[in-house]
Amino acid sequence: MTTDSLPHKEAFGQRKRSFFEKAGGYLSASRLRHVFKGKREMTVLDIGCGYHAFLLKGLDSHLKAGVGVDRAVDESLDGGKYSFHRGEIDQVLPQLPGAGFDGILIINTLEHLWEPVKVLTECYRLLKPGGLLFVNVPSWFGKWFLETQAYYLGGDTSGEVDDHKMYYNKRDLWPLLVKAGFRPSLIRLHYHKFGLSTYAVATRAV
Repeated sequence: MTTDSLPHKEAFGQRKRSFFEKAGGYLSASRLRHVFKGKREMTVLDIGCGYHAFLLKGLDSHLKAGVGVDRAVDESLDGGKYSFHRGEIDQVLPQLPGAGFDGILIINTLEHLWEPVKVLTECYRLLKPGGLLFVNVPSWFGKWFLETQAYYLGGDTSGEVDDHKMYYNKRDLWPLLVKAGFRPSLIRLHYHKFGLSTYAVATRAV
């Protein structure tokens, strides 16, 4: 087991998703469509894409090619414009060619990693100049909500919340993106999902 891999045995979505997980996915998908509005023929990498790659496939009209990485992905999704790498994140990413992606998604994944800067640095390497990185992580306010619905309301069906290593407000996420190589002037940070999540859109300098 490596320090930068998701330690639970299943990919997100392999089991039935709870109401809270479905609602969170819907809000993430809505934000993604806004970020990529007007963009077409993109090559996009989704790190921690989940078993069904819901969010990546939700960008279908924007994609020339979609690539996903997770420990398990439904094999029926392979083919056409989609391809998937099944394995540990920190082992797969270094094998991918640099400057190959117009966009990278790392959604509800960074909080599971002991060394998030290593993955963010790989994201910077993998982006084309001018490419966009979209990061979504639970905030410290979200910690209370997630733990309440997971531990007391039965909303965590896969042990995801119990595996969290960190929560991120803007001031927590910003320095990690800078360490990874992104210029401060090209980083935009926001709260969404009623303050339960923090997201960043970082652009690799041209």
